[in-house]
Amino acid sequence: MGRVTERRRVLRIRDGAPSTRPDTLVAEEPLEIRLGGKPLAITMRTPGDDFALAAGFLVSEGVVSRAEDVANIVYCAGATQDGSNTYNVVDVQLALGVPLPDITLERNVYTTSSCGLCGKASLDAVRTTARWPIADAPPVRFTPELLAALPDRLRAAQRVFDRTGGLHAAGLFSREGELLDLREDVGRHNAVDKLIGRALRNGQLPLSRAILLVSGRASFELVQKAVMAGIPVLAAVSAPSSLAVDLAAETGLTLVGFLRGGSMNVYAGEQRLDLCAGAMPGGPAR
Repeated sequence: MGRVTERRRVLRIRDGAPSTRPDTLVAEEPLEIRLGGKPLAITMRTPGDDFALAAGFLVSEGVVSRAEDVANIVYCAGATQDGSNTYNVVDVQLALGVPLPDITLERNVYTTSSCGLCGKASLDAVRTTARWPIADAPPVRFTPELLAALPDRLRAAQRVFDRTGGLHAAGLFSREGELLDLREDVGRHNAVDKLIGRALRNGQLPLSRAILLVSGRASFELVQKAVMAGIPVLAAVSAPSSLAVDLAAETGLTLVGFLRGGSMNVYAGEQRLDLCAGAMPGGPAR
């Protein structure tokens, strides 16, 4: 696994009996994203797919929307005082003609809620910077049974989680339920950025026929990233926030939470569910 995991000695107590043993932990390191040589953002992430993470972050920020918008992404040498390469700093060079955002402490490009925006300002910012409206042409329709099967498929594909138990996962599924791509990271937002960045670099944006599933909660930030990538459906195994529901309703995104077993809550975009295909097994949603 390389830098994705690390080993640490732990004291283990089982039924009152202590013992020492090595434990496998998920790695967490800072990644600085530079744009044209200027610092843009720092995120704590699990090393791996760093170029995709940087590209996906720029999609979420509304800076790029096509693979051709990015001229190059490289690791920066000399990121430490002794000049060594930590592989924790990447620099993105935009293609000729792609405008640079105003990189200041008060950036004009849209930033996530963790950077200080909130409420209606956040909703307006996403609406005005989104490149692709979430439109069904032809309509994306799926059954509750298909959605209910996705968490197990996501969990079965999580290789690093099996070793550490400490990673979030984000998966892209086709409307037939096929797992198209999966990324793991200590940060759920990073896992989504890695998915979107890989899609950008492969020329697959917008992801207008895909379902995005995340292993945790559905925050405003994750809804924003789905909207910016043109994804029509976001499902989460845990709860959404109120602002996430507001943004989903305003942009036309289908937002599903508490997707566990045969239960789920649909908070927005219920028109995409085919409820005539059969009743869901199990009881009502939480």
